[in-house]
Amino acid sequence: MALSFFETGASAQDSFPGTRVTGDHFATRAPVQARNGMAATIQPLATQAALDVLKAGGSAADAAIAANAMLGLVEPTGNGIGGDIFVLVWDPETREVLALESSGASPMSLDIETVRANLTENGTIPPHGPLPVTVPGTVAGWQALHDRFGALPMEEVLAPAIRYGEEGFPLTQTIAFYWARGMANFERSHESGMLPEIENARATYLLESGEAPREGEIFANPDLANTYRQIAEGGADAFYRGDIARTIGDYFERIGGWLSYDDMAAHEPAWVEPVTTNYRGYDVWQMPAPNQGMAVLQMLNILEGYDLSEMGFMSPEALHVMIEAKRLAFEDRARYYADPAYADIPSAALLDKGYAEDRRGLIDPERAMQTVPFGDPEILQRNDTTYLTVADGNGMMVSLIQSNYRGMGSGLVPDGLGFMLHDRGEMFSLDDDHPNVYAPGKRPFHTIIPGMMTRDGEALMSFGLMGGAMQPQGHVQVLVNMIDFGLNLQEAGDAARWQHEGSTEPTDDIVEGGLGTVLVEAGIPQEVREALEARGHVVEVRSGVFGGYQAIWRNPETGVLTGASEMRTDGQASGY
Repeated sequence: MALSFFETGASAQDSFPGTRVTGDHFATRAPVQARNGMAATIQPLATQAALDVLKAGGSAADAAIAANAMLGLVEPTGNGIGGDIFVLVWDPETREVLALESSGASPMSLDIETVRANLTENGTIPPHGPLPVTVPGTVAGWQALHDRFGALPMEEVLAPAIRYGEEGFPLTQTIAFYWARGMANFERSHESGMLPEIENARATYLLESGEAPREGEIFANPDLANTYRQIAEGGADAFYRGDIARTIGDYFERIGGWLSYDDMAAHEPAWVEPVTTNYRGYDVWQMPAPNQGMAVLQMLNILEGYDLSEMGFMSPEALHVMIEAKRLAFEDRARYYADPAYADIPSAALLDKGYAEDRRGLIDPERAMQTVPFGDPEILQRNDTTYLTVADGNGMMVSLIQSNYRGMGSGLVPDGLGFMLHDRGEMFSLDDDHPNVYAPGKRPFHTIIPGMMTRDGEALMSFGLMGGAMQPQGHVQVLVNMIDFGLNLQEAGDAARWQHEGSTEPTDDIVEGGLGTVLVEAGIPQEVREALEARGHVVEVRSGVFGGYQAIWRNPETGVLTGASEMRTDGQASGY
């Protein structure tokens, strides 16, 4: 049996990198090249499922659903059909970017007084148990995507995940780590009384020994395979208006929760207008509110006023203005992003270039802002998740992100269904004056964002980076690495990352405008970290909090597809 890194006696500070003869010194591998189809996911079996579907004649939409279903099986630490889904699609027929939103609403029987009566000791919505559970939107999103762009029957699309669910699969390294940690967290929540029922989660996600599966051990989930089979045969109706929905409603009634059959039956996905901005000649596309995608665009609008390439890659000057742009955008994110059915979101004003210029004027190139305000309404009137991407030989590109929110989700597995429900309702505010305040039948603020980039009416890149509030920051870093600093698709994701923590949140749990902390990977040089500290930033070296990246680039002249995958996780990009 091979020894782990730490079992050899090496410390976390040691570095033993190999040497590549091409690419930048920090690149972990070359980008993947293919012509007929490409998939990039966080787990190799999901990538292979997508390619199998493409080779069988499926569209990129079919392949994305197949990969997502496989990830719900092999990576329940981040996603599953108990969560929500957002998708951006490049449609080669209409030559436009389309946006699919399928996030679920809060239970109609749960009012804000009941929420406030069941908060944690810290006065927040609990991360586990029935209170934060909202309707899961993923399966409805699959159906909408398949209805519009599917080429194969759903039975064929879900067949790989069903087979692996029944036969089992070996666990990969990073997922095994988060699996064990997630189950341990649920045990603690059960002991504290936050989680009223844990036997179903144990029966679904632990081995017969009572332990979480480890790297290389075989795990099967026949209950999930059976649920997938019902979806394959009956579509979204089987999930939202059939036996699955009835099982979920009965389960919540039994454990004293609020989600009901009627809540499930009322859910509908929606094709919505994506939001976009142009950054140095490239059109970047994101999901609208209640998603946080606009933060990416706001950051880019601010950064467009700086010559980042002249400042230099990984220079303190460039990192400083990027961090400050993030802080400005996130204060607006906390104040204005919410369910547009319940709040008037000033999207056009927030994305106005003039507004970005006003916000840029608050940045001192030599000193970090001690406090950061959200935008002035008068100015405005003037103006964890899994990510995957698939492209097919016909020009379609799918950028899909899907999540159970906090790790594996709520800890609640409805009887015999094989999947855990998410806890996205934790993202509501409890401030009566906030646009994101909790209400029955309302969708909470969402962190998960797929990305896409076009130029001159041609699709160029579908991309994403997982990890809560890291996502907008990661999107911007990848785009800047490519557009401003000329890194290739793989290098743009391999480069050391930073994440600023400490901005106001849409849940009101962080003091507004604080300086916060800049978390950095060790690959950012010590002298750069010291230069940031000299500007007033609080800098801390950390690992494991910088998201997971996947991307596909399409050459508009040749149609050649280039894929890249995250080296920090178990991911794989592959094509044919």
